[in-house]
Amino acid sequence: VQLQASGGGLVQAGGSLRLSCAASGRTFSNYAMGWFRQAPGKEREFVAFVNWSGGRIYYADSVNGRFTISRDNAKNTVYLQMNSLKPEDTAVYYCAASISAGVLTTTSPYNYWGQGTLVTVSS
Repeated sequence: VQLQASGGGLVQAGGSLRLSCAASGRTFSNYAMGWFRQAPGKEREFVAFVNWSGGRIYYADSVNGRFTISRDNAKNTVYLQMNSLKPEDTAVYYCAASISAGVLTTTSPYNYWGQGTLVTVSS
């Protein structure tokens, strides 16, 4: 499956952005989806997870209550609504797809990755 992330940009602290990740090539609803991020000089970290149906969702503690992951299987797209953004949210955000079961919060179960979209939050 091919993944194309978009929606990043520059925003002031306290602002909002919505990231999108469009999938193509295979049956999107077969895949669990995750969002990860990587700040300069840091390892890639888990942000949010949604299972194939949208019925199971999980967030990193650092974004819980501020970010919302969702998916539209009819549009082959997963979203990440980011509110109350902080400077420490600055990173390249990646979407990823996995055929594995369970709640997937590490990078290894993910088979496919998007190219990343940059989010910069100014103070």
